[in-house]
Amino acid sequence: MENSVSNTCYYNHNVTFFYNWVGKKISEAWTTRDFVVIGLGLTVSVIVVLANLMVMVAIFINRRFHFPIYYLLGNMAAADLFAGISYINLMLNTGPWTPLLTKEQWYIRGALIDISLTASVANLLAVALERHQTIFTMQLHSKMTKRRVVLLIVGIWGVSIIMGLVPSTFWNCECDLNDCSTVAPLYSRRFLIFWAVLNLLTFFIMMSMYTRIFIYVRYQSQRASQHASEMWHNEAVVNLMKIISMVLGAFVICWTPGLVILLLDGLLGKASRANDYEKFCLVIAECNSLVNPIIYSLRDHEMRRTFKHILCCLCQRGADQRRESPSVEIDSPLPEDSQRKYEAQALCLSADPNNIEDSWTKPGV
Repeated sequence: MENSVSNTCYYNHNVTFFYNWVGKKISEAWTTRDFVVIGLGLTVSVIVVLANLMVMVAIFINRRFHFPIYYLLGNMAAADLFAGISYINLMLNTGPWTPLLTKEQWYIRGALIDISLTASVANLLAVALERHQTIFTMQLHSKMTKRRVVLLIVGIWGVSIIMGLVPSTFWNCECDLNDCSTVAPLYSRRFLIFWAVLNLLTFFIMMSMYTRIFIYVRYQSQRASQHASEMWHNEAVVNLMKIISMVLGAFVICWTPGLVILLLDGLLGKASRANDYEKFCLVIAECNSLVNPIIYSLRDHEMRRTFKHILCCLCQRGADQRRESPSVEIDSPLPEDSQRKYEAQALCLSADPNNIEDSWTKPGV
């Protein structure tokens, strides 16, 4: 019986068939818990999208961030933004909506999550390699050309898209039901093992690289303690390393439980009871996309300054649009209004990181 099941392909069966096969329950009607989960998930996802969009805009408009390391951090923000979009799509296609999905739609839902995670991991690895190269050559920023950075970013997304498409193209369980995952019923358990082990191995490689970097920076800081210029350089390196390490630490903490669940599901199948912890791990993973912008704003003075500039200009533009509403006719502005507009423009100008005096050459890290 098992051999006949293994040798038969079930291409014509719907998503519900695979869920029933692995025993994963699908909600038949909306419950209060479903509304709470979806409402909270959508709220967090929208915040994730807006926060990471602000990071990307800040890196784009501030010339002090026009270095390879910040381009890679901006690309990581793009991966988090993409994760927020994938979570929104997941929230709009879960619960009682799941049986309505075609297999193609279900694969797309999973591929979006896979692509965002793979892009984040690949970005972290690229950042680790960039820091390793620059710090061991006693530089603050890499001399990598913009063309190489662009090619690296394109390569990251190319690999991520390929990894996201693998389950839907050939590595699934539609021809081997005994290989079906309980967390993702159409995915192959062997693919989950491969994917989880690959990501966990990448984490260990990055952590070992950063450990080596920290030991080296600490050693150099002790040697350069008598030279002010070298002390400043090492302080800047350490500050930037703290930001990157916090991003890496947050990523490992948020995603490791989910990867472990996938690994157990791949190894043990139904015996792992992975479905009991799936949603909990997904919520933790989603929080990672919200943590990174908070780390940037708390640790990077220049990033906080740029955030204030963006918010100030948005508020100023909104105020100008309300004053220029065609439904209200004003012959001449009152002195108080002119004074308020002048003060707002001055505040926006003072918050512009591009208006800092050129004599202040220390980068904001």
